[in-house]
Amino acid sequence: MDYQAFIDQQVDELRRTVGDQVAINALSGGVDSSVVTALAHRALGSQLKTVFVDSALMREGEPQSVVKTFADLGIRVDLVDARKAFLDALKGLTDPEQKRHAVTDTFYKTVFGKIVRQTGAKFLLHGTILTDIEETVAGIKRQHNILSQLGIDPKEAYGYHVLEPLKTLRKDGVRAVASLLGLPDSITRRIPFPGPALAARIVGEVTESRLATVRAATAVVEQELADCGAFQYLAVLLNDCATGIRDGKREFGQIIVVRCIESTDARQATVTELPWSTLHRITERIVAIPGVNRCLYDLTPKPPATVEYV
Repeated sequence: MDYQAFIDQQVDELRRTVGDQVAINALSGGVDSSVVTALAHRALGSQLKTVFVDSALMREGEPQSVVKTFADLGIRVDLVDARKAFLDALKGLTDPEQKRHAVTDTFYKTVFGKIVRQTGAKFLLHGTILTDIEETVAGIKRQHNILSQLGIDPKEAYGYHVLEPLKTLRKDGVRAVASLLGLPDSITRRIPFPGPALAARIVGEVTESRLATVRAATAVVEQELADCGAFQYLAVLLNDCATGIRDGKREFGQIIVVRCIESTDARQATVTELPWSTLHRITERIVAIPGVNRCLYDLTPKPPATVEYV
C-alpha cells in the first residue's frame, strides 16, 4: 500500500466530512489513537479537540506522560478525570463481556457524552483498525471501539457521528503511517494496549487494590522486556489464589501470569522463548509485590488463546 497516498486521502476526507464543525477524539497513547490524533490534527487543526480520559485503568503515570508527549509535538490534549465513573461502573462485575460493555458504555455515554455536549462536537474520531472489527463481528471478543459494526447507531445512541480513518489498516500499516506522520519511535513502536486497559488484564472483579497489583506487575514486565523485540508483552492478574509462604508463615496469595508474543498484526501469535534468566528475574520482582506469591509464564499461541485474557 502507498501509505503517503493513504494519509493524503484521509486528510482530504476528514476535511470534507467535518467541514466547519468541531471534531473530538480520545487519545490513549497507543499507536492507533496516536495516529488518529496526528492525522486529524493535520486535517482539522483547531477544529479538533483531543482529550485523554483517565479511567483509573491505565499504567502508572500514563495520563500525564501522554499529555506531555503530545504537547511536545504541538498538539494540546486535555486530561479528564473520570476514575470514579469507571470504577463505579465496573463494581461487582466479573463476566468479561459485561466488563467490556461497562467500559464502552461509561466511556461513550457517561463520560464522552458530557464532553461532546460541552465542546459542541458533531464528530468523534476512532482508532478502530481492521482486526478490531473482525474479532468483534466474529464474536471472539467485543472491542470497546466497535459500534456501527454491531448495529449501534452512535448518532442515535450517543449524539454524534463516528469517523474511523484507520479501519482498513492492520497494526503494521498503522505503524507505517505513524512513521510518515513524524511520530516518535516511543509511539510508533509502542506495544499494543487494550482499549479497556488494565480491566482487560484482571480476571474477575476490577477494584482499586487489584488494579494496583496488576499495575505494579505491568511495570515490571514492561521494564524487563522493553528490549526483547517482541510484538507484545503483558501481565495478567488471575481470579484464583494459591497457597504460599511469606516470612515463614502461610500466605494465600494472588497469581500473576506473564505473556510475551511474536506477531505482525495480532491475528495470529506465537510465544516468545524468553531466556530462563529473564523469566527468573521477572518472577523474583513480581512475587515481591505485596499479596502476590505465584508468577506463571503463558506458553499458549493464538489461536487457541487470544492475546488478552478478558
